Amino acid sequence: MDLEEALAATRATHQSTLTTIRRDGRPQISNVLHTVDDAGVVRISTVAHRAKARNLAREPWAALHVNGPTFFSYAVLEGRAELSAVAAAPDDAVVDELVDLYREAAGEHDDWAGYRQAMVDEARLVIRFRPERAYGALGGLPAASGT
Repeated sequence: MDLEEALAATRATHQSTLTTIRRDGRPQISNVLHTVDDAGVVRISTVAHRAKARNLAREPWAALHVNGPTFFSYAVLEGRAELSAVAAAPDDAVVDELVDLYREAAGEHDDWAGYRQAMVDEARLVIRFRPERAYGALGGLPAASGT
């Protein structure tokens, strides 16, 4: 699977599973909501104290798993991730990016001022994941495989 095919599958949904590496080398897996920009950068909102953020601050490698239309259909993207600064004020650039991410994933919010303040209160930041390689099987298993 090439990277563009995997990115197309990632753009088709906002739901995915993010894998990061714990301090002891074992994987840490989280269900996340994501968006993908025109340059192929995957963006994920998270709270600064979550394991995924701490893991990425230490080891900036991640894998993102996206389900396809059938059970045996999926794409996995691997690459480097960076963390934005933590939201510090309702009108800062990080909160602006979080607003953009929310709009792309969920549409309009009914209280943007409250949302902006919540992003600061929750110490939110943005994970910017830049995929470098992909694998998977978007067509699923052949019917003759019997599995």
